[in-house]
Amino acid sequence: MPVSEGLALYTAAVEAGRLGLPLLEVGTYCGRSTILLADAARAAGVTAVTVDHHRGSEEQQPGWEYHDPETVDPEIGRMDTLPLFRRTLHKAGLEDHVIALVGRSPQAARLWSSPLGLVFIDGGHTDEHATADYEGWAPHVAEGGLLVIHDVFPDPADEFTGQAPYRVYLRALESGAFTEVSVTDSLRVLCRTGHGS
Repeated sequence: MPVSEGLALYTAAVEAGRLGLPLLEVGTYCGRSTILLADAARAAGVTAVTVDHHRGSEEQQPGWEYHDPETVDPEIGRMDTLPLFRRTLHKAGLEDHVIALVGRSPQAARLWSSPLGLVFIDGGHTDEHATADYEGWAPHVAEGGLLVIHDVFPDPADEFTGQAPYRVYLRALESGAFTEVSVTDSLRVLCRTGHGS
């Protein structure tokens, strides 16, 4: 995540923290954006929640451009970013401000029943995954809360990297439930201003 987008995410998290509700992230990876949410949550006296299966998105698998061999567990031969994420939180001194849900986003969303001050969607980039993240978590954004979507690329040339998040972003706007607050490169911040999802 570029610095400009990280700062925009942090600003949104600080704003959402004023609602006194948890801040939730879908797509943890190694925890860089979690640190931003956790710091804002700490300052607001709320909790940051992060949801990830820690096996990596499509583009992070072996043979793909964003694959990092150091994320592969040598014993089982599959990606496992959970240890890296835990180290990131420890080094930042923010472990006490984060609850990590390890599992698939749709399964966690089905169990969730509380309103959220912020939902940050930064998980898989296929239509299946982006849509499931939106449908699972957007209904939990409280009135006045924020829905933040990362990797929104309107150009059809970016089909693999950001068209699914772009379609989710358009769906949120068309729902009448969300109004755009800000755009910073590929990061979109929307506020819940109506009902629906």
